[in-house]
Amino acid sequence: MSDTPGASAARRRLLLCVLTAALVLTGCAGDIGKTDPDPAGPADRDTGTPADANNQELHPRDSQPDHFTIAAAGDVLIHDNVIDQASALAEGDGYAFAPLMAGVRDLIAGADLALCALEVPIAPEGVEPVGYPAFAAPPELAEGLSEVGFHGCSTANNHAFDQGIDGQERTLEVLEAAGLGHAGTARTAQEADRPQLYTLDRGGREVTVAHVATTMVHNEAYPPPGQEPWRVTDVSAEALTDLAAQARQDGADVVVASVHWGEEYVHEPTEEQRSYGEALAAGGEVDAVFGAHSHTPQPVERLDGGPGGEGMWVVWSMGNFLSNQDEACCAAETATGTVVYASVEVDDDAAEIVALDWLPVTVARGPTDEEPHRGVWPLRELAEGGIPEEVELSERTVRNRWVRILEVMSDQRLRGEPPTPTGEDPTAEPRSD
Repeated sequence: MSDTPGASAARRRLLLCVLTAALVLTGCAGDIGKTDPDPAGPADRDTGTPADANNQELHPRDSQPDHFTIAAAGDVLIHDNVIDQASALAEGDGYAFAPLMAGVRDLIAGADLALCALEVPIAPEGVEPVGYPAFAAPPELAEGLSEVGFHGCSTANNHAFDQGIDGQERTLEVLEAAGLGHAGTARTAQEADRPQLYTLDRGGREVTVAHVATTMVHNEAYPPPGQEPWRVTDVSAEALTDLAAQARQDGADVVVASVHWGEEYVHEPTEEQRSYGEALAAGGEVDAVFGAHSHTPQPVERLDGGPGGEGMWVVWSMGNFLSNQDEACCAAETATGTVVYASVEVDDDAAEIVALDWLPVTVARGPTDEEPHRGVWPLRELAEGGIPEEVELSERTVRNRWVRILEVMSDQRLRGEPPTPTGEDPTAEPRSD
C-alpha cells in the first residue's frame, strides 16, 4: 500500500515545480497569500481518491459523534531561548509556555485526543532550568501543554535521562499533576508494562485508545540506568507488538505508538526506520505510528498489514513543534513540523483509523539567541492568509518553508483546516497504582 521511493520523489519534484511556477506568476513572495498552494493533488496512493484541500471527501463526518480525531505533534525541545522567553512572559515569578503555543492552539485543541512528543525531562527539585545539551525544563511546561489542548505525551527518547532518575521521575509526576497521560518511561517495572489508556464516549459507547511508546536512540553521555532498563522503553518491533496486543486484550479499541527513531536532520526515513515500521505493521496490532527524532518532517505512508490487514498508518517523523531550531542554526527543515491527525471511525463493534493527514507548523525565533522567541505558528495560515506583525518572519522565509514542507510531504493528506472536537475530553487512566 505504500509508494515506492522513486514515485514519491518524482511526485514531490512535480509539486515543487507547480508551486514555484504559481508563486512566480502571482508575484512571488509579495503575493503569496493570493496563490493556490493546494491544487487538486495526485490520487491518494491507497484509495485512488484525489486529495481535497477542504477535506470534503476525507473528513465528511468530523462533527459526528461516531467519528473522532487523534492529533500528534513533533518534538517539544525547550532550548535556553525558549526558557528565557517563557520567563519573560510570566506574570511575576515562574514561566508561561502557553503564550508561545497560542498561535497553534486551534490545531491542538481541535482534536479529541492530542499527544505531544516531550523530548526534555522536567528539572528535578532544586535544579535550575536549562537547555541543550542536558535539558531540564521548568515544571510549568506541563501546564502550558495542557492549556493549549494536549492530553498526554510520549517520554521515551534520547534525552529522557539528561537529569538522571530524579529528572525522569519528576517528569512523570509533573505531567500527572497537570492531568496529562504519558507513555514510554516508568517508575516501576509494573508501570512499564502498562500502556497509557484514554477513554472517550463516542458512537454511543466508551472507546479506549492505548498509547505505547519506545525509543531506538540513547545519548551516551546520559544513558538509562543499566540495572533498571524498564525505566525507558527500548524494545523490538515484536515486543512493542506484544504490548499493543496486551492492550487490546485489556480492552483497547485503537492502539497508537510513538517511536523515537532514525537519523537527525534528514527528510526521508532510514532503512532501519522502515524495517521497524514494516515489522510493526506485519504484527497487526498497531493502528498508527507517530515518528520523532529527526527534527525535520518526514512523509506519511500507509504500510501493508495493520489490524485486520487493513493497513497501518505511519508518519515517519513529525519534525519539531516548539524549539529554537531553524535555518540560522541547523538544517532548514528544522524550522517546521507537522501536526498529524488520525481519523477514527466508531461503530458498535470496532473503532478503526481510516486516514492520517496533517497540517504544518513553523517556529519564529529571533535572529540571534538574544532576541525574544516568538513561538510556534500555523505555517499554512501564514503562507495563505498573511503574516501577523508579532511573528516577524519575512514573506520570503514563509514562502520558502511552505514550499519546502510540501516538497517533503507532498500535498496528499494535507488538511484544509483543523478538526473540531466531537465530544467531551478524554480521560487519562493512571498507569501506576
